[in-house]
Amino acid sequence: MPSRKKPSARTRVLVGGAALAVVGAGVVGTVAANAADSTGTTPAAAPVAARDGELTQSTHLTLDAATKAARAAVEAAEKDGRHVSVAVVDRNGNTLVILRGDGAGPQSYESAERKAFTAVSWNAPTSELAGRLAQAPNLKDIPGTLFLAGGTPVTAKGAPVAGIGVAGAPSGDLDERYAQAGAVVLGR
Repeated sequence: MPSRKKPSARTRVLVGGAALAVVGAGVVGTVAANAADSTGTTPAAAPVAARDGELTQSTHLTLDAATKAARAAVEAAEKDGRHVSVAVVDRNGNTLVILRGDGAGPQSYESAERKAFTAVSWNAPTSELAGRLAQAPNLKDIPGTLFLAGGTPVTAKGAPVAGIGVAGAPSGDLDERYAQAGAVVLGR
């Protein structure tokens, strides 16, 4: 039997390193394959369920109810010969409905939305909130708000569920009266 030449130290290090690389790649590949789903992407962590004591519930106005309120506000203004825009936002300040009445000014659209947002955010009529500016003038700097009369909150069980904002009448008092006319139809 012929004698084999013993590999050099350099050869042994290279062969050993290559073997370790192959084993390491196999382990990494196995771990990666087990972590990927059938689409080849890594799945998200499993959802964690919150405990009952850590949850709250809120009530939101339906789209039908928001539309009914907005239409009632526009109709109240039209009876007085006024051209207004009406916005209804949900509890979170998200716009549900905006109606721009025939002949309403272009500025009224955004103003109505901001009044509705302000009313639901503070659960108070915006005419009342406008009075608070004397004590806290920086309130007007809060994005999305408008502290002019014409917004009214809608509540259920004492908590705000929506805001109705009206803009475009010659005075904020009229705007607010029309917003309240929209809110009243929800209580019937």
